[in-house]
Amino acid sequence: MNLLEKAKSVFLVCVVGCIFIFAFIYVKNIVSKEGNEQKLFSELPECSNYPDELCSALFQGKSAAPQVGQLCQQLVHKQEMSICTQTPCNCSALQKKLHFITNSLSKEEGNFSLAYIITIHKELDMFVRLLRAIYVPQNIYCIHIDEKSSTDYKASVQTLVNCFENIFIASKRETVVYAGFSRLQADINCMKDLIESKNQWNYVINLCGQDYPIKTNKELIQYIKSKWNGKNMTPGIVQPPHMKQRTHMSYKEYVHSGKSYVYPTKQIKSEPPHNLTIYFGGAYYVLTRKFVEFTLTDIRAKDLLEWSKDTYSPDEHYWVTLNRLPDAPGSTPDLEWEGNIRAIKWRDQEGKAHDGCKGHYVRDICVYGLGDLKWIAESPHLFANKFEPATYPLVMECLERHHRLKVLQQAEVPLEAHWHLQDQEPGQLN
Repeated sequence: MNLLEKAKSVFLVCVVGCIFIFAFIYVKNIVSKEGNEQKLFSELPECSNYPDELCSALFQGKSAAPQVGQLCQQLVHKQEMSICTQTPCNCSALQKKLHFITNSLSKEEGNFSLAYIITIHKELDMFVRLLRAIYVPQNIYCIHIDEKSSTDYKASVQTLVNCFENIFIASKRETVVYAGFSRLQADINCMKDLIESKNQWNYVINLCGQDYPIKTNKELIQYIKSKWNGKNMTPGIVQPPHMKQRTHMSYKEYVHSGKSYVYPTKQIKSEPPHNLTIYFGGAYYVLTRKFVEFTLTDIRAKDLLEWSKDTYSPDEHYWVTLNRLPDAPGSTPDLEWEGNIRAIKWRDQEGKAHDGCKGHYVRDICVYGLGDLKWIAESPHLFANKFEPATYPLVMECLERHHRLKVLQQAEVPLEAHWHLQDQEPGQLN
């Protein structure tokens, strides 16, 4: 071995030795940091009864609560809600471990069934939280999974759905593009399945994976029966001038290599079929069964659907336009924005309809932070959007505990132990 080779050998030994030493120091620091965090958490009186006292302070709007909550939620180890969806588990165990309510909670609810359409594409944890919040055995649920979703995600959702007779995956799935026709088609696919189902239902409500209920199932039914009583809820107005571009120009969906979006072409569209007046409103609705049957069979509805295939965000004009037809079942021709369906903090309504987003904005919609909980709880709306439990875990934990407590307080039947969410150690995901 010459001097050069010896020098190389010595150098390599030194490099390996240094790497080992630095790795040891790094791991030691990480372990020490985690230990200090756990110690800090245990010593913080504000976090001692996490999350109950913090949630109470957040709902009361106490000024220091969001800062304390932010610190505490960072120090508490969170687990993903993958119980029984990624590992073998019998259905009875799944329903209990995930705290699903398995009996009708009152006679009134048992005699009034709702259908749900839920469109999802990611975040299993959030989907399970949403589903268990709105689930009761007398309702029926159609789940539309975006074709772009991963195989593992689809398999986990299927495993969960297989444990419930009244939950099913849409028979036809779309590759959903934001603001594209595919989003509207996904709802229609579920509507066809729901109409063909043997289950009877009174109204259908559509949700997305980042929604969460503010009202209980009983409160939903009482609101529908008292305020609408056979009418459809599709808040909206005649299409304003600044929105006419959505239906004046032709748009196309682009899906390729993981990217998807809607883009305008230079082609001008024809006038709406049947001389229909186009309205503008929300993509979310509460519709009667008879109205759904009407939209699937009426020639005007079919022609409007075909005409809408190359429009921008057609779900924001399709339902509200049809519901303004005087002869449509349950129509509301003279209403505008009435109907408390969805609580949303829009960026352009800051300082007017709300006090600002305490989380962050995505596409001008607030992803709720800890400081938004009081506003959500006091909202008259049925549902709220939007939530990111991975970003703000305590928001979701507080809200679902608050919601489940109301559900159980309103129940008119004996409660089962697994219906309670507060049966685990502080800081552990339910």
